[in-house]
Amino acid sequence: MRFFSLPLCFTLIATSSMGWIDACHGEDAAVTVAVTAEASPKSSSRPNATAPTSPPVDSMRELQSDAIKKQSAPWGHWGHIPNRYSTWLNHSNRLIPIYTFGITLDSLREEGSVYSDPKRLEKLYGNVPSDTVNPTASYFDQTDVYRLQKKAVEQGRKNIILFVFDGMDWQTTRAAAIYKSGKVGYDTGRGDVLSFQNYRGTKTDFGFFCTSPRLGGTKFDVNSQVVLGGGKDASGGFDVKRGGAYPWLEQSNSDYLIGLDRTQPHSVTDSAASAVSMTAGVKTYNGSINYTVDGEHIVPIARELQPQGFKIGVVTSVPLSHATPGAAYANNVARYDYQDIARDMVGLRSSSHRDKPLEGVDVVISGGWGEGKDKDGAQGENFAQGNPYFHQADLSAVDRKNGGKYHVAQRTEGVSGREGLMKGAEQAIREGTRFLGFYGATGGHLPFQTADGNFNPTFDAKGTETYSQADIDENPTLADMTEAALGILETSEKGFWLMVEAGDVDWANHANNLDSSIGAVLSGDAAFDTIVNWVDRNDAWDDTALIVTSDHGHFLVIDDAEVIANAGRADRQTVSAP
Repeated sequence: MRFFSLPLCFTLIATSSMGWIDACHGEDAAVTVAVTAEASPKSSSRPNATAPTSPPVDSMRELQSDAIKKQSAPWGHWGHIPNRYSTWLNHSNRLIPIYTFGITLDSLREEGSVYSDPKRLEKLYGNVPSDTVNPTASYFDQTDVYRLQKKAVEQGRKNIILFVFDGMDWQTTRAAAIYKSGKVGYDTGRGDVLSFQNYRGTKTDFGFFCTSPRLGGTKFDVNSQVVLGGGKDASGGFDVKRGGAYPWLEQSNSDYLIGLDRTQPHSVTDSAASAVSMTAGVKTYNGSINYTVDGEHIVPIARELQPQGFKIGVVTSVPLSHATPGAAYANNVARYDYQDIARDMVGLRSSSHRDKPLEGVDVVISGGWGEGKDKDGAQGENFAQGNPYFHQADLSAVDRKNGGKYHVAQRTEGVSGREGLMKGAEQAIREGTRFLGFYGATGGHLPFQTADGNFNPTFDAKGTETYSQADIDENPTLADMTEAALGILETSEKGFWLMVEAGDVDWANHANNLDSSIGAVLSGDAAFDTIVNWVDRNDAWDDTALIVTSDHGHFLVIDDAEVIANAGRADRQTVSAP
């Protein structure tokens, strides 16, 4: 048993260790949080861009604070233990929603689910996982996201946009919708509150899919970029009797969906394997960035399209070399080899492309700015002391000022994040160059927005983040980043492929922080508005396919949705009060 001391007067006690989890959240998978001090942790006192000197009551923030302090909440809990608020910080294999715009899921329905066909399952997983065949399956597979993009290109679509709300399952989406509307409007289906639920400016569709990986993990050598242990039967799969045929019909208190059911231990996915499924159509091992279980390079759709003249863009609220954006373009045996993944992204030689570097993406706008690290064994022998996500020497090498291909805009003291980003993007358009936007606050990500639209996250299972006014002012929002990327990519005569990732949903859910989780969903929803507004303004739905989805779930269980609705109503009244 290990103990993690946090600066919040409470202790995390690890009760079980399972599988892979996101690099930014290195705690054990199953935890119990116990308050050990008489006084509760203090609320964040950092300056806020919208809050007055004496902030009004923030109901959702108070619900989150009380839940962590008391380790119970009438409105819900995270994990498989109903009477404890926070008992699971890792992913789950819940079925994940998918929303399409400009295209539908009809072609997948006509084929039937891969989970109903043993032969197709064997091809997908390498063998037929136990209790995974379901003759009546109505759910798709994550690899079908890739296939939808391929079909859209074959149909002549010029603009392919994949929007990934990292870590956002059906329950997370519903919590944000309940808070935003101040009412419990649905308990099954698509929902009708958030923009990506409501938008009807073009044909749209809704479904859900399985996220299970092929393998829970394998051995590899990050220095030689060799996979050492991939030749074994799949450990992934999906048992509908244990997992539920629909996202809203799961057994919420079951161990199965979080990989703790020893009688049916199907592996729980990580963000790397899931992203590879969506961008390259291949089931692989947890931790892989476009490597097969046999150690072969996988070519994602962005690199398939680039030689055809498509411009490639990647936008994320977290570091550019994290699993989801990395899998959009790079190759690496290990998701934690950040500096080499970043090199692939911007067309520099890397450990996986030593002789001939990749072409590099045309537009990348991300977090990761301002970080530093002395050593990192996970990145291998070529790790360079400095920024672990995107080394400053590599940033300098690709800068047009030094003979590189990218016009670089980055966080600058005293400069508005939005204004600096847009100015840089406009210059890249004028000069016809590639563009790199590099921003971030604590931990390399953008400041976390909370449910009420402020940037003052309260304490959670991971700690407390506070931001200076400069952190807020000098960083753009995900919507700003998306707007800048579209402005550059639309200059492509052939078309473009764009990934937008709301990575902060995942970080909030790992921390069991519903206030930040709702804020992250709403922040991403604003970026979705930016996309559809751009398509509408350019009358471009005939040329555009937009897919909105997630890579995996977590394990929020909503017990009393009315409490969240009440908080949403109270906070909306506070914001609108004179």
